Amino acid sequence: MRWDLGFYLACLAFALPTALKSEFYGYRVWGNFATVAYALGALHSGWLLLSARAGRTPRGLLGSRWCGIAAVALLAMILPLLLLVIRRLTGVDWLITPVSWAAQPEVWVIERSADLLLHHGTPYVDVTALGRAPVVNDYTPYGPVMAVFGLPRALFGGTPLGDALTDARWMFALAAVACVLGTLKLLNWPKVPVGAAQVALACPLTALTWAVAGPDLAIVGLLVLACALAATGRAAWAGLVLALVVSAKLIVAPAAAVLAVFVLVRRGNGPDWAAVGRFASALVATTAALHLPVYLVDPAAFVEHVFRFPLGMGVVRSPAASPLPGHLIAELGPVGQVAAFALVGAAAVAMVIWLVRRPPANGSGAVLRIAVGLGALILLTPATRYGYLVYPLVLLGAYLTFRAAEASTARPPRSSS
Repeated sequence: MRWDLGFYLACLAFALPTALKSEFYGYRVWGNFATVAYALGALHSGWLLLSARAGRTPRGLLGSRWCGIAAVALLAMILPLLLLVIRRLTGVDWLITPVSWAAQPEVWVIERSADLLLHHGTPYVDVTALGRAPVVNDYTPYGPVMAVFGLPRALFGGTPLGDALTDARWMFALAAVACVLGTLKLLNWPKVPVGAAQVALACPLTALTWAVAGPDLAIVGLLVLACALAATGRAAWAGLVLALVVSAKLIVAPAAAVLAVFVLVRRGNGPDWAAVGRFASALVATTAALHLPVYLVDPAAFVEHVFRFPLGMGVVRSPAASPLPGHLIAELGPVGQVAAFALVGAAAVAMVIWLVRRPPANGSGAVLRIAVGLGALILLTPATRYGYLVYPLVLLGAYLTFRAAEASTARPPRSSS
């Protein structure tokens, strides 16, 4: 319970300044709700801690450590999202005034990409043929699968009610919840540790992303589901779901190497080349089927949006520049840029050595390696956002849940008298 108190106080220290200082309207709305949520969580944890020291054990719902999680889910996730969806109906998204944004730009961009996909066969515009100088929001730096989350808006939007119900954030949230439920079902409904829920669900990055944006939660949810499929011997399905992940956001592509090694050694009695073949075939075939039609419509636009822009080589420079180690090192000049990419390469080599010398023996091991690998990539890449840290945080929570599921499976059955 000391951990709980420290956790909610740390989250409160993030939420309160966000409410007071953030330049983004959505962030400030979230910060106000989240400040109350984390304060309630801290008060409840402090009460449980004092009760324990006094030798009392509170009963009922208020005696559960899950009360803090429930407060965050309701007050820092559901309610601010509902308010921001309604606020967005005022139509101020595309103004160059972050103080008025009720949704982050990725929400608008993904919804626009779905409309472009429906009408032009590709979610990517030719930024060199706009008749004006391109800007950042002209880009769609995602794979073609990401446009799927904007299809409801493109098909059924256009009225206040339709726009409110088809906001892409609802689609991201529904996908994330569905992936969590699917993962838990595959793991035979383990008892989720409270700490896992705190790290994966109640931390500020997850709650904030849920309210103001959301695509990263859907993608990391699919990634965790792919890990659960691989852990339960469904190699082909794991490859298919991972292809959806990679075809939405390339940043998670390194997870393919970890899952391939895991599928190879999962049985523990020699390499399972047949399983790896099913995994790789599903991954490659699905990825090709999702990318090739869009690529053929406009190859140059595809490369510009999906590869050149995220790498900082596009017509417009990517604004992803959070003060993480890789960016700070790259800002030192040409030598710093070389050093940053050298560190990324060194991290990749270290991950390969780890996989070869200590291949993951179970699902939790695979999830942990993906979390570490993505965390290193996010920290060391010169052009990145601090919000991407939601990936290793959610994966860490998933790791704790996988480990709990594996412990309950390994526990011998209780003998009957």
